[in-house]
Amino acid sequence: MDLLDLRKQLDEIDKQMVSLFEKRMDICKEVAEYKIENGKRILDKERENQKIATVSAMAHDDFNKTGIGELFEQIMAISRKLQYRMLEEKSGNGNLPFFEVDHIESPRTRVVFQGADGAYSQAAMQQFFGENIENFHVETFRDAMAAIEEGRADFAVLPIENSTAGIVSEIYDLLVEYENYIVGEQVLKIEHCLLGLPDCDPDKIELVYSHPQSLMQSSRFLGAHPNWKQISMQNNAFAAKKVADDKDPVQAAVASEYAGKLYGLKVLQKGIQNDSTNCTRFIIVTNQKIFKKDAGKVSICFEVAHESGSLYHALSHFIYNHLNVCKIESRPIEKRNWEYRFFLDFEGNLSDPAVKNALRGLREETINMKILGNY
Repeated sequence: MDLLDLRKQLDEIDKQMVSLFEKRMDICKEVAEYKIENGKRILDKERENQKIATVSAMAHDDFNKTGIGELFEQIMAISRKLQYRMLEEKSGNGNLPFFEVDHIESPRTRVVFQGADGAYSQAAMQQFFGENIENFHVETFRDAMAAIEEGRADFAVLPIENSTAGIVSEIYDLLVEYENYIVGEQVLKIEHCLLGLPDCDPDKIELVYSHPQSLMQSSRFLGAHPNWKQISMQNNAFAAKKVADDKDPVQAAVASEYAGKLYGLKVLQKGIQNDSTNCTRFIIVTNQKIFKKDAGKVSICFEVAHESGSLYHALSHFIYNHLNVCKIESRPIEKRNWEYRFFLDFEGNLSDPAVKNALRGLREETINMKILGNY
């Protein structure tokens, strides 16, 4: 036989497989209707495992047994997705406990940010809410989350990711710990400056204060001055304030030009960050389960069983609902060594049927799935 004859045979087999697949899906629809009418769960893991074992045993060698197992695992996953869609269409119970709003803020909105006056978080807040918004600052990210949970503030502005330094891992952990939700984001261009007292002589600097990420982001400039001792602080604005308060001409800070003006410091060198395109993404968080009508990104987190293929099957819900995952991160789960919680951002709105279908499937097939917000 030549290659053309072999391909014709494969085409005929494929045609039969498509026909049999569609017949199987028709029966799966009837199974779904039965489960919906009788209140049974879509996923029956024990039944699926038995089925895979049975069909795999029908193959004649180990290679084909593995292949048949993978094939039927996919077929049954597709069947579940069909059933989830039917459940959504028939029951309408996929409504999520989030409320659509036209605007998230009101004339009496109060915002909290971490740091001190002059922090980048304050600049991000002003870009998002405007310069006249009522606000106050706290010392830690946890304090900010607690302030909105307790009702002392309506929103918090928190840095979650930098384009060069990566994620702010503490924010991810706090989003799981607190019942607070993301309702907006603001990207801020970061330009670090070396700041000192008005009479500071750059040649006599001994100590440089800043946030650890800012020191890292300015590593090339700072590395050219090995005699400068770098000291980490909670926030860039705190660093600028310390230099201003201590009035010691051998001290300097890495912070924004705005912070320098606020605390009466001189810009000794502007734009010292390694990357001129350096940006930080801030999230706007509240304790209300709300989202704007035009929200286009959903953030969630979940855990999966510690077994082969579990993450793949979770992600497949986005594929089958034609949803684009734009970011995935993982964080260690406390007190469970080598197990991880996954954080995903994907495009969509909580009112979209495709988003509801994907979230329904994820809720059924993952552990502790939580919607972190739609914005």
